Amino acid sequence: MIYTSEIEGMCCVAKGPQNGPAPIPQEGQWNQVSEITDINGLTHGVGWCAPHQGGCKLTVNIKDGVIQEALIEMVGCTGATHSAAMASEILPGKTILEALNTDLVCDAINVAMRELFQQIVYGRSQSAFSEGGLPVGAALEDLGKGLRSVVGSMYGSVKKGPRYLEMAEGYVLEVGLDKNAEIIGYKFVHIGIMMDAIKDGVDPGKALVDASGTYGRFADAVKTIDPRKE
Repeated sequence: MIYTSEIEGMCCVAKGPQNGPAPIPQEGQWNQVSEITDINGLTHGVGWCAPHQGGCKLTVNIKDGVIQEALIEMVGCTGATHSAAMASEILPGKTILEALNTDLVCDAINVAMRELFQQIVYGRSQSAFSEGGLPVGAALEDLGKGLRSVVGSMYGSVKKGPRYLEMAEGYVLEVGLDKNAEIIGYKFVHIGIMMDAIKDGVDPGKALVDASGTYGRFADAVKTIDPRKE
């Protein structure tokens, strides 16, 4: 350590209060965090690239400062899906500080990591009040049955009105309209459940029927349309 001559010539004044870091909630405890290895928790971050062409939702599960699992979900940019594939190899095993200072290939993922870092070091994690935290695998369970991201894709125009394409329940097969041509429900297929059934040997036609359902007053529709063609 190098000191200036001005500092060297000063007398010493005792420091009074020995204030440590404020305790943060972590996995059912209140911890004073002073080292990266003190960090624990499962949390999420959302990021975007500079031209706002795509976005990322990043989920990590951290134990003793080290990322044990990562879930990278991308939307809007085709190239970003390949970046996410690389990030799934890069992130596990790194401390959150290493991950913050690593090129995660896509700016949307880098920004998500930045936002996530802020959340976790301030104690704002999903598992802050879960005693013992969440087991490794909890990030994957975020996807639910069928292990598919929840995606909403809608389109609308002045000339032709709205089209529901993808909802939380799945891929929209048909949109139901009432006598005023207003949407009152839709029929969907849960792609993840359907593909699981097909992989298990179920006939594709039966798998499609079994994984389909309706929402709203679809049964009361006076007309149904394919939102991608009609």
